Amino acid sequence: MNNKRSLLKVAAALMLAGAGAMPVHAQDVVKIGLILPMTGPFASTGRQIEAAVRLYMAEHGVTVAGKKIELIVKDDANVADTTKRLAQELVVNDRVAVLAGFGLTPLALSTTPIATRAKIPMVVMAAATAMITEQSPYVVRSGFTLPQATLGIAQWAPKNGIKKVVTLVADYGPGIDAQNSFKKVFSANGGEVTQELRVPVNNPDFAPFLQRVSDAKPDAVFVFVPSGMGSVVMKQFAERGLAKAGIKMIGTGDVVDDDLLNDMGNAALGVVTSMHYSAALDNPANKSYVAGIAKANKGMRPNFHSVGGYDGMHLIYQAIEATKGDTNGDKLLAAMKGQKWDSPRGPVMLDPQTREMVQNVYITKVERVNGGLYNVPFDKIEAVKDPAKVK
Repeated sequence: MNNKRSLLKVAAALMLAGAGAMPVHAQDVVKIGLILPMTGPFASTGRQIEAAVRLYMAEHGVTVAGKKIELIVKDDANVADTTKRLAQELVVNDRVAVLAGFGLTPLALSTTPIATRAKIPMVVMAAATAMITEQSPYVVRSGFTLPQATLGIAQWAPKNGIKKVVTLVADYGPGIDAQNSFKKVFSANGGEVTQELRVPVNNPDFAPFLQRVSDAKPDAVFVFVPSGMGSVVMKQFAERGLAKAGIKMIGTGDVVDDDLLNDMGNAALGVVTSMHYSAALDNPANKSYVAGIAKANKGMRPNFHSVGGYDGMHLIYQAIEATKGDTNGDKLLAAMKGQKWDSPRGPVMLDPQTREMVQNVYITKVERVNGGLYNVPFDKIEAVKDPAKVK
C-alpha cells in the first residue's frame, strides 16, 4: 500500500511538473483558478474578492483575444493544506492558465512551489506579507504589502502628538511585518514603541492584551489584525475604556475594514488608519466601482481586499490581450510586469522588478457620512513602492 501511494505521488508530481509545458495556449478557453476562504472566520475576504472579480468580468466580457475566460472558484476555508491541494488539482486536472486569490499569507505560501513548478502566474489578491513575492518568480501581487500600508500611519502619528505607542498585532507573518515596519518608521520620526504585543491568530482574545495597553498608558495603540477581526478588537477596546482614558487607536485599514465598519458603531469614530484603498475615495473610477459592487451584491460596500481582486483581473485580462491569447506562463508573466492603469484606488503600476503594486497610501479617519461610517481620506503619500524592497 505504501509503495502504491508513493507511486501515485510521483505520478502526480510528474504531471504537475509538466503542466507548464502543456499546450494551454492552443485551447479556446482560458481557465483561471480562484482560491479563496469562502467559509470560516475570513469569509468576508473571499466574498469581497469574488464579487470584485465577477464585476470586472461583467464589465469587460468573458472573451479576451478570441479566448473565452472561464473562472473556477474554490473554497479553501482558510486551511493551507486545502489551498495546496486545490491548487494542485486546478493545475493538473483543470489545466488553469493562472492561479489567483489567496486570502491569507499561509495560504499563499503553500501554493508558491506549485506555481514555480508549473510555470504559471500566481496572482496574490489579498495576502500581504512582504516576502511572498520573493518565494517564486511567478508570483505577482495585485493587493498590497503591510510595509506599504503601515508607512502612512507611522509617518503621520509622531507629527500629530502621538509620541509613545504600544503595538498590538496578530501573531503571524503580516502582523510581524506591520509591527516591525511601524516601529522602524515611527522611531525614525521621533516616536517610541514602549511595548510590542502579539495575539494568537486562532481563537484570539484581545481583552488581556488591551488591559496591558491600558496599564502602559501610551498615547496610542497601533493595531493590526486580519480583515474580519476588527469588530472584536473595536468592541473590546470600547469595553476596556481605553478611549475614555485618552488612548487613541491607530493602525492599518484592516482594523476598520469597509465591509464591517458600519457594524462597529460609534466606538470606531475618530480612528485614524492608513491604507491603499477606501470606499470613500473621491475619483470617478471608484464611484463607479462602489456603485457596481453595491448593485450586484445587495448593497455590499467594497473593501481594500476587493480592489485586489478587481485589479488582479485587470492584470490577467491585459496580459492575455498583450499575448494575443497565448497563455504560456512566462509570456503572461512578462505581459503583466510594468502595467499601468487608473484603478478605483488611484493610479497604479505593477513594479516589473518586485512584481508588487506601486500605489498611493491614504491617511483616513472614521467619520459618519450620510448616516454611515466611512474611512474618509484626508492625506496621502503618492506612488509608494513596497518599502521592504526599496534598496
